[in-house]
Amino acid sequence: MNRVLVILTIDTEKLPADFQQILKSEREVVAQWKQEGFLEQLFLRPSRNGAVMISAALGSLWAGGQIFILFWLAASLAILWEWQRLIGGARERARFFYG
Repeated sequence: MNRVLVILTIDTEKLPADFQQILKSEREVVAQWKQEGFLEQLFLRPSRNGAVMISAALGSLWAGGQIFILFWLAASLAILWEWQRLIGGARERARFFYG
């Protein structure tokens, strides 16, 4: 079975008035998709995460040198790890180490 994971980023500052009702309806759809084997997981995250990453990236750019290199090395490893987790399959750690 293919694994489908969905990550939605929402702006927590501009939620519609009926957001709780929308969320309830979405949970029902997600539960149905999980039963049918179409969807494995749905993640919601606030949009502030991106602002934190942008600030950290600009800070590393300003600092330069080894801080810049270490920041982007860590970021690339985190992205590689997340990608390997999303695509699933056997030997997750081996795929991570071999890229």
